[in-house]
Amino acid sequence: MPDSTALVPMCEIVKPLTLLDLCRICGSSADWVIELVDEGILDPQGEGRAVWRFESTSITIVHKVQRLQRDLRLNMPGVAVVLSLADENAALKRRLQMLENDPRYAIWMHGPDDPAS
Repeated sequence: MPDSTALVPMCEIVKPLTLLDLCRICGSSADWVIELVDEGILDPQGEGRAVWRFESTSITIVHKVQRLQRDLRLNMPGVAVVLSLADENAALKRRLQMLENDPRYAIWMHGPDDPAS
């Protein structure tokens, strides 16, 4: 569901973002974003805060963190765990979907009209 309060539509941002850009777009403080980096939730490119560059997908991650903290009142380590488990769950679902669509792993079930049943 799109966020109607977003300052910039996320699909339009393709260039890497500075720390200041990310803070402005998400309405967050630099200290809070730095805490996300320290916790391993965000992974900017570059050595040192002055040259950090964030992918545009960081905006989505920041919005998820904001919702988790607002709605569930999670602290930063709790948010990191939830996001990690959500990523793992999504990867497992993708793997399961791939296996379900692969005929090599198909399980043939006999129907009620099948003489082998």
